[in-house]
Amino acid sequence: MNQALSTKHTFLAVLLLGLFAMTARNVTDPDVWWHLRTGQYIAVHKSVPLTDPFSYTRAGEPWVAHEWLTEILLYELERAAGFGGLIVVFSAVLCAAFLVLYLRCSPAPYVAGVVTLCAAWATAPVWGVRPQVLSLLLTSLWLLILERSEHDPKLLWWTLPLTLLWVNLHAGFAVGLVLSALFLAGELFEGLLAGSPRNASRLRFAALILLLDLLIVPLNPNGLRMFSYPIQTLRSAAMQSYIAEWASPNFHHAEYWPFLLIVLGTFTALSCSRRGVRPRDLLLLLVSLYASLCSIRMMPLFVLIAAPLVSLRLGDWPTSRSRRSGPRLASAPLLNAAIVLAMAVFVCVHTARVIQRQPQAEVQCFPARAVAFLQTHSPSGPIFNHYDWGGYLIWKLYPGTRVFIDGRADLYGKPLLDQFANTYQFKGDWQQPLQEWRIDTVLVPADSALATGLRSSPGWTVAYEDPQAVVLTAPSHAIQAATAQQ
Repeated sequence: MNQALSTKHTFLAVLLLGLFAMTARNVTDPDVWWHLRTGQYIAVHKSVPLTDPFSYTRAGEPWVAHEWLTEILLYELERAAGFGGLIVVFSAVLCAAFLVLYLRCSPAPYVAGVVTLCAAWATAPVWGVRPQVLSLLLTSLWLLILERSEHDPKLLWWTLPLTLLWVNLHAGFAVGLVLSALFLAGELFEGLLAGSPRNASRLRFAALILLLDLLIVPLNPNGLRMFSYPIQTLRSAAMQSYIAEWASPNFHHAEYWPFLLIVLGTFTALSCSRRGVRPRDLLLLLVSLYASLCSIRMMPLFVLIAAPLVSLRLGDWPTSRSRRSGPRLASAPLLNAAIVLAMAVFVCVHTARVIQRQPQAEVQCFPARAVAFLQTHSPSGPIFNHYDWGGYLIWKLYPGTRVFIDGRADLYGKPLLDQFANTYQFKGDWQQPLQEWRIDTVLVPADSALATGLRSSPGWTVAYEDPQAVVLTAPSHAIQAATAQQ
């Protein structure tokens, strides 16, 4: 018992409990709603949709539901434990990812803990109830396997079941395969620099495992398409132009400063340390840094690679200090137990408050009252909706009402997203989608340019309005008349 309540174990427990409290967030991601509906669709139909069932603008078009298994988990968890269950489970997933990172850091527990905490802070912009959180955990675990396989190559066998799981959870599985390839390339390069490959048999085994991982990729409902889908997503003009997380981090915003500090701190530690940097590690750092600077979503990759390298160069403070002689205080385990208990109580209270605020968070972020109006006054025709609200409408109104657009930018493509942007901003050929799709209901933020413009357009009337959202309606013939006068 005394060993379990040692200062080091108490420090780790407090660290993990603190991380759990930090990561417990309300469900406000705009995409979580269509993920939930997709999970319900799969549960009801006993099959994964291969074409779009949720919109009228892309109805029947091919759709890669690459997160299908995560969506089932989301739906079943929400059905069993509500949004509180989602908040708790995804906070636990994030804590598990950082625990694995802690295990990869310096053997000095306090250094490893502080570095892990800083690394977690730098990844905060991607936290939440989101499928990519599972990819963060699997990336962390994948790196642990790759690093420890240098001393025990048999650990690489674990990448096979992980690949099978990951390729069905999220398209981020490609990160694991790229990491395996980079580890292999880096060690081959090190061998060339040394004049002869080190442990050639282990490298051949690693190459075999990578090949087997690639052969596992098609074992998913989308088959071979999962080879090309991650590449298509990275190259998608729609994703780059309209999805904030696929853009480069803007260091004018404070939320990205911790990541900037991690980047600067990493290269400062590497340059000031007497410990050399392996070419393999430098390759991983540079590739992940490039990816992170190109896309916010890739920031955790650099953090997961850099944190252990930094921690190993910070020494073993404070264990390197001379320890005080004399017996330990008998009350230390009791004090540590009290600290852990107090922290656990705080985390439970904090998490309970987050869960209690979920209804208010939903109302603040999404048009709950306007949707309630539409549930009792069903649109007579197609609806034009705000991009960030599409998923919420899918969860609340499908199948009676289908959306114009939602968060699946890869499905809609840049041309339709451009049309949406012009209409929403009330500029250019803004009326073209309204005519083409004979839209007679519009649901957008009350202060949007489209709402302001339609209020003064002939034939359009305000059917519902609150400080957050407005519902405007017009008969189909009025749309033609109104646009003809523009």
